[in-house]
Amino acid sequence: MSRLGELFPRADLPSVRLGSSPTPVRQAVGLGPEVWIKDDGAFGDGAWGGNKVRKLEWIIPEAHRRGRSTLLTVGGIGTHWGLAAALYGADHGLRTVLGLVDQPVDDHVRDQLRRLEASGALIHRYRSVARLKLAAPWLLLRYSQRGHLPYYLPAGGSSPVGTLGYVEAALEIADQVAAGELPEPATIVTAVGSGGTAAGLALGLRLAGLSTRVLGIVVNDAFRLDAVTVAGLANETVELLRDRGAEVDLRLTADDLDTTAEWMGQTYGAPTPEGQAALGRAADLGLELEPVYTAKAVAAVLGTADRLDRPVLLLGTHGPR
Repeated sequence: MSRLGELFPRADLPSVRLGSSPTPVRQAVGLGPEVWIKDDGAFGDGAWGGNKVRKLEWIIPEAHRRGRSTLLTVGGIGTHWGLAAALYGADHGLRTVLGLVDQPVDDHVRDQLRRLEASGALIHRYRSVARLKLAAPWLLLRYSQRGHLPYYLPAGGSSPVGTLGYVEAALEIADQVAAGELPEPATIVTAVGSGGTAAGLALGLRLAGLSTRVLGIVVNDAFRLDAVTVAGLANETVELLRDRGAEVDLRLTADDLDTTAEWMGQTYGAPTPEGQAALGRAADLGLELEPVYTAKAVAAVLGTADRLDRPVLLLGTHGPR
């Protein structure tokens, strides 16, 4: 049973097991005193892992619950989310349609695009978010089956259902703290590309009774990802939990977490000197990094060492196999 299921035994919260938990935690080397790493890149049993797989544990059974056989989702041409959806969806009888928007191209994006093209996903590329939005109604109709529209999911799987994956992860962190595997963090640092990971963590930490604050390192300028928006997604997830029979009496505000776009660079996917320098620390950290998300989160920890409340827990989210 999931930790959420144990917390709310009467709630209707179906999930499917896609990875082994808990993911490992360890003290970081080279990131300053009292910094710990939780390697969520290790999560996932298939050909791709990382934080997106946690969201799919809840999204896949929801698609079946709704009688849908197709996932329709969006992202950049280097999307990790889209690849995870295609691979794990196929394992559970779901086809995946991807609406992809151009982003700055480097070797990482080229490699990821090749993986996407080999994943079995049905791919449609667009030059801008505006063009993708115009095409969205056509995509929904084009891939309808037996009177059912595809199950649409926002970028990163950051719907209230997908956000449950990181409510679950926060409860896992609380268990690891209780077991003495790490001290209770004052701050959890995570990259924020669509908001679901940060929202789920903030909500789950409150449910677990921890005082830890989430610091989200915003790496995407395609839509609003400030603390108000992330807290709003957390509250939509609270409403989902209530609708499914969980007794939850809390509401998050922008004061419950922090976000910063200081480390993003010019635009989504654009390299930064600090991020490139962080990539060079990957071997020392024993952590898989990539330039769009995780390197910028590491850069933020390195660059704000004197400002972060400690202990700090850095969430590693990149999961190639």
